[in-house]
Amino acid sequence: AAVRNVRTVRDAGTALPRGFWAAVRVWLEKPQVVNRRLCGAAVEAEGTVALGESGEASPAVWGGGERPAAFAELGRLWREVRGQLPAGCGCLQPPLRAWGGPGSGFELHVVLRTLVPRGRPADPPSPPAKELAVQDISNRTVTFLPLEGTSEGKYQIKKCNIYQIQLTHVKDEEWSVSIAAPFPEDWFSDGIAYPKLAWLGNELLSKLAKWSVEQKSSEFKSTLSLIPVAKYSQVYQDLKGKYKEMVKVWPEVTDPEKFVYEDVAIAAYLLVLWEEERKEKGLTKKQSFVDLGCGNGLLVHILNNEGHSGRGIDVRRRKIWDMYGPETHLEESPILPGDDQLFPDTDWLIGNHSDELTPWIPVIAARSSYSCCYFVLPCCFFDFHGKYRRRQSQKTQYREYLDFIAQVGSVCGFHVEEDCLRIPSTKRVSLIGKSRTHPPMECALIDKQITQYIHNHQPCAVLPPGTTLAFQPEDHPDELCKEAGPQLPKDEAAAAVWMPGFQPRPKVEQSRNCAALPRHFVDEVVLSVANLLLNAAPQEPALNVHGGNTNPWNQGESLSLKEVAEHLNKETLKRLKSEYGGLQTLLKNNHQVFEVVNGRVHIRDWRKEKPSRRAEPEVKRRLAAEAFKTQLCWFFIHHPDGCSLPSESCPYAHGTEELRQARVIKKKKYLQ
Repeated sequence: AAVRNVRTVRDAGTALPRGFWAAVRVWLEKPQVVNRRLCGAAVEAEGTVALGESGEASPAVWGGGERPAAFAELGRLWREVRGQLPAGCGCLQPPLRAWGGPGSGFELHVVLRTLVPRGRPADPPSPPAKELAVQDISNRTVTFLPLEGTSEGKYQIKKCNIYQIQLTHVKDEEWSVSIAAPFPEDWFSDGIAYPKLAWLGNELLSKLAKWSVEQKSSEFKSTLSLIPVAKYSQVYQDLKGKYKEMVKVWPEVTDPEKFVYEDVAIAAYLLVLWEEERKEKGLTKKQSFVDLGCGNGLLVHILNNEGHSGRGIDVRRRKIWDMYGPETHLEESPILPGDDQLFPDTDWLIGNHSDELTPWIPVIAARSSYSCCYFVLPCCFFDFHGKYRRRQSQKTQYREYLDFIAQVGSVCGFHVEEDCLRIPSTKRVSLIGKSRTHPPMECALIDKQITQYIHNHQPCAVLPPGTTLAFQPEDHPDELCKEAGPQLPKDEAAAAVWMPGFQPRPKVEQSRNCAALPRHFVDEVVLSVANLLLNAAPQEPALNVHGGNTNPWNQGESLSLKEVAEHLNKETLKRLKSEYGGLQTLLKNNHQVFEVVNGRVHIRDWRKEKPSRRAEPEVKRRLAAEAFKTQLCWFFIHHPDGCSLPSESCPYAHGTEELRQARVIKKKKYLQ
């Protein structure tokens, strides 16, 4: 028996049916947002076919765009597929809704897509699955026809896995979204491209129903829109298999899983992007690169290992650099945007979370050579001279900053393209300049345009003497000088440093998270705040069923951070304000003593600490066991009632006789 699952939605006439087609488009182009076993989908071709009065579809396929060969192939495929469907009555078997209707002139929109599995390094690669999606706009349906290749190089419909998504107007504001399958008893599930039929009727249908009535659109492009998804998936899995061991030997204090897999994904993206560029331009030699602000250098290490000549430059050397070996080229040096920081023999400049260098990278690329391209992944918000200040409240800060960096690229003469990467980060949008808007003979004119733009975006405090600005852009009214004046003097325009007063990050990273404060100062603040909470109005002791006290241990009161700060002296507060997070950071660092929840400070009661339900990784369990009884219990020493836990239950030492020596765990070096 056929299966049809239905979800009811309500709409006041503002979303449907337009929202339904938007939801269908998400499932067509980005199926991985629902089916996590897919890497994505590649839309290979799409076009339109006409339906006659009898419901017969014409063999011709047409559509706009620059890929006539793709439409010719789609036409051939449509003729093959059309001949395998029942003649007349819209070609479909109930409960699928027939294509077309009374009269003539109906059209079907056909989309050929390839579903790309999300492979794992240990598993054999799964072959991509092809589907022909047939959209009937007038009847509000989209029918998915799975395709199988034959030995003759043709395709036939895998009829057991045909399904149709339908939108129906019930009455007034009531609509229904449904999924129908004509042959459920023969449905074949491979667990990847085709999950179980119940999954379609539950997970997919609920998402489609939700998306159909949502009134929001993303301000960013879909992920991996500039490169072939299938190729990216293959390269990413290969790199992940090669470099996954880096997680185990990561010597930095940063999260190894985030940084390793993020750099692996960025490297996979660049490798595929560059391979496509070589195909487009007929190049055989692999592109060279310079990574400005390379940080831990892992991206440089991967690209070097994959055959691309290049180097990374950063103002501060990292511990992990020593693990890479001589084939990875990393330099410790400050980068001051100017005539001495050009790279005329380099194909690509990279800015991966390059902070204060981000707006300068398009400028450096434009002035290095006409053929130099760039890739930036903006994270922290910097202007040419310092922190970026918001100017347009109607946009998110992130969107506004991306638009600013894109504008810089346009001023520098680049066609700026935007793409969203698949990385474990909230800042995933990259901006790419790989082609120019001007011929080579106009480089001098573009250079003058760049110079003027930079000086129009610097604060008055750093302008050279006698220099004024020529115009005031409407989209940056708050940051720039109010004066208007002539062009910059020629000697300033030709200066070696492009922005007087530009400050790169210091070579020695200053710790401002209260970790570098003197121990005696921290101990005094902790004891002062704890006494403040303990001496506040006492809480009513809890009574047990027999009328006795169940909580004689004094936990004190809770106070807001503001109330706590009011009781500290001015010298202490002044010292804390120089640290990131100030008082709150210091109290959170001393988590043995305090809890800070929703801006209120509490004495921590270790009796209430619940073990995590989530299974901790083995390495974290081992580290926790190694840390047991390696520090003195603050409550045992300072609290008037002592520790709330008995000695055998407390993770901290009740006296020096219980102290254990902390083990230093050495990490093995990474072997290439």
